[in-house]
Formats: sequence, structure tokens, C-alpha cells
Amino acid sequence: MSLDINSLTLGQIKEINAIAVSMGIAQSNSSVGAINSRYVGKYVIVRSGNEGINAGEVVMADDTGIVLKDARRVWYHRPADETSWYEGVANSGLRSDSKVSVAVEEKAIIEDYSIILCSSSAEKSIRGFKAYAQS
Repeated sequence: MSLDINSLTLGQIKEINAIAVSMGIAQSNSSVGAINSRYVGKYVIVRSGNEGINAGEVVMADDTGIVLKDARRVWYHRPADETSWYEGVANSGLRSDSKVSVAVEEKAIIEDYSIILCSSSAEKSIRGFKAYAQS
């Protein structure tokens, strides 16, 4: 059986590419992966639907998920500079009444997510923050 490559549909080409990527014989050309991969090696806050807000250094990121090392879940956050939301935490770090988990060596978040780059002072604040013990 011969295959006429010129008669393949775009959908078939995408399927073949996905199989090749999953087998490790091709790399994903996803624009999302290309955008997210620029964060590798940087300390970030990641927000996702099921995993909530996490902070850590990006090991890898693409359109399927993100892997963080030295990851901490941010249970409750108040930005040090009194601005709102986790964007404020990414800029100024955590206020003393915030609550974060202990750091884990590595965490994979396999779902849609957003990335916010942390300032160096925010990274220092989050990395050094006392872990909250759940009761």
C-alpha cells in the first residue's frame, strides 16, 4: 500500500505529528510550547484550575502542562505591597499572613495554566516563607 503525501488532510498530518511527538521522534511545534519554554529556568507563579496557585522554578513547559522544581502551593496569599491577586505576589512577595506549603522537589501540573514571572524580591520572599502546617 502506498501513501500519497499530497492527498493527506491537515487533520491527518496533525495526527501523524502527534504520534511522532509522543514517540519522541519529533518535537512539538506548538506555539504555546514555544512561548512557555522561554520561562524555563525562571521562578514563576503558576495558576491552574485544579492545582490552584503554585510557585517554583520552571523545568519544562508546553501546551500539555508545566513542571516546577522547588514548588510550593500558595494556599492563601496577600501581596507584601497590599496590591491584589497573585500578580501582586509576583511583584512584591508575600505578606506575613499568607499561607504556603513546604517545598517539594518537583511538581507537574498537567492542565491549562498561566505563568507569571516573579521579581527577584518576590522569589526571595516565597522561597524563604515559613511553611503553613494544616490542622
